[in-house]
Amino acid sequence: MRLIAIFARVGILNEMQYRVNFFFQMLESAIGLATGLIGLGLVFQHTTVLAGWQPAELLVVMGIYVLMSGIVQAVIQPNMLRLAQDVLEGKLDYALTKPVDSQLLVSIREWQAWRFTNVVLGLLVVGWALVSLQASVSLGQIVLFILMLGCGVVALYSFWLILATTSFWVIQIESLINLFEGIFAAGRWPTSIYPGWLRVLLTFLVPVAFAVTVPAEALTARLNSSTLALAVGVSFTFFLLARLLWRWGVRRYSGASA
Repeated sequence: MRLIAIFARVGILNEMQYRVNFFFQMLESAIGLATGLIGLGLVFQHTTVLAGWQPAELLVVMGIYVLMSGIVQAVIQPNMLRLAQDVLEGKLDYALTKPVDSQLLVSIREWQAWRFTNVVLGLLVVGWALVSLQASVSLGQIVLFILMLGCGVVALYSFWLILATTSFWVIQIESLINLFEGIFAAGRWPTSIYPGWLRVLLTFLVPVAFAVTVPAEALTARLNSSTLALAVGVSFTFFLLARLLWRWGVRRYSGASA
């Protein structure tokens, strides 16, 4: 936690050198949210319920999607892209020779603080949606929401680490990253609206369901015990696979001085 705090502070200080970027990021976030809301509005011009989800409930899903996008873009994606670049250029030695767990170090070095505006914006959208629902959210729902959000972050981080670790064998992984971003965009909608084969893909191959839909289910009183257990189990499994693949890749890494 101390290392994370240090790198976060350094990252914020670096970002503060270019404060105009904050306004550009706000504009980008506002345009992205407006596009999503327009799409949501167009859908509900033709129906009142989508796969059992009301408009305000889908707004919760969209808010969590924006929130998760902010976390990915602020911390996870920059570090994984740097990891792939370091492997390509033979610079990973600088991380591997430090007296700290190498996976931890390569996961927290880069912070793009302005991207956290999406996290704040996502929370505001979720709050707006709950007010629109006129629903009283219990303490238990909030605890489950935070737990499911944590599981979603772990699953997404692990999936990104698996992608980045393939750079030990595959030189260029940009196409894989672009593929992930395209698939993750499906998280704007609950996975229950998709056909069965795509639902399986978005649940067990790319953990979009556990990153977005399941936390939304926790806030809207849709979460059942089996989904809760599955979310915890899948996030743990993804993390274990990522850890094993990372250790396997590092053993086969040969850099500038390895």
